[in-house]
Amino acid sequence: MTQLKILIAGAGIAGLAAKRAFALRGIEADIVERDPVPRTTGAGLYLPGNAVRALRDLGLHEPLMQVAEPVYRQELRDVRGRVLAGFPVNALWGDVGECLAIRRKDLHGLLLDAVGTSEVRFGTAVREVGPDGTVRFDDGTRSTYDLVVGADGIYSPVRFSAYPSVEPDFLGQVCWRFLAPSTSVAAGTWTVMLGDRGRTFLAVPVGEGEVYCNAAIGSADPVGPAGDWRSLFSDFSEPVTELLAHADEAHYAPLYEIRNDERTRPHVVLIGDAEHACSPSMAQGSAMAVEDALVLAETLAGARERATVPPLLAAYRERRADRLRFVLKQNHARDRARHLPTVVRRVLFRHFATNIFRANHAGLLPRP
Repeated sequence: MTQLKILIAGAGIAGLAAKRAFALRGIEADIVERDPVPRTTGAGLYLPGNAVRALRDLGLHEPLMQVAEPVYRQELRDVRGRVLAGFPVNALWGDVGECLAIRRKDLHGLLLDAVGTSEVRFGTAVREVGPDGTVRFDDGTRSTYDLVVGADGIYSPVRFSAYPSVEPDFLGQVCWRFLAPSTSVAAGTWTVMLGDRGRTFLAVPVGEGEVYCNAAIGSADPVGPAGDWRSLFSDFSEPVTELLAHADEAHYAPLYEIRNDERTRPHVVLIGDAEHACSPSMAQGSAMAVEDALVLAETLAGARERATVPPLLAAYRERRADRLRFVLKQNHARDRARHLPTVVRRVLFRHFATNIFRANHAGLLPRP
């Protein structure tokens, strides 16, 4: 029986999830990764209920629970550490799925183990993709595929080839991400401290005495502020000072968004950050990437003829469109709330935080 010839460009979370989702449906796909070895970098991730559900649908729930840390509660605090609001995460997610925190390298390793390291062609980069699925690799070789899946990140060469006018838009935010040892951050609790000028400091335990931290601030320039960035959070109460002492090698990242409203290309599809990079306010980056993989594999299940690919890709994007628009809309609402005057924000969160967060997540409760 003939099968579609499929290439996945990128072996990050989105690409490995796609490879796994295809394999579960008996669909073969080649996967290439420009890095010469598997990734071991990165800080941490908060995985909300729909992300955990999607990973469960990939058959990875048991190994995920072995390396992730449960999150039972979310708290919003001011710079002095005073609680503005707190609620259990099951008030938002119900029985959709647990909420977890994990080191990024552990999630990547879990997906790579599920796919098989030998299945990935490391050190191979896609340089250009034609609308007919013809790929030029960095070594000059070419090959034509029935489908090319661009899972190659925010600066995707696949997206640049397919949609050269679609570029990342700077969101006016920059952040620093790092892991730090700590015994003072409450176990099982996602805590964010809110300051002025869009300053936020997120801390969530990821197990083995480590905490994932994300410090963010509004900025007109993606280059970010000069000097020691940690001084921007000097007025935050503990445990911030303790955590910042371990942030010498924090990963700096200006935050971007990608909006791709163009029609589909006949033999090219984008997933994950290549298609819809967004603010981390809703912690939906990994969730949307894994959902993309599942829905794409489900849409293509049973397809054998090259001619069926274009209408199936159109159906895939139509199915994902409303959900992705919902996430972007909620990210924007969250980001605006960060910049509210301190007094207004305090009143808003103290009285309405649970209802606001429920509304933020309502569109993500049904399966994608």
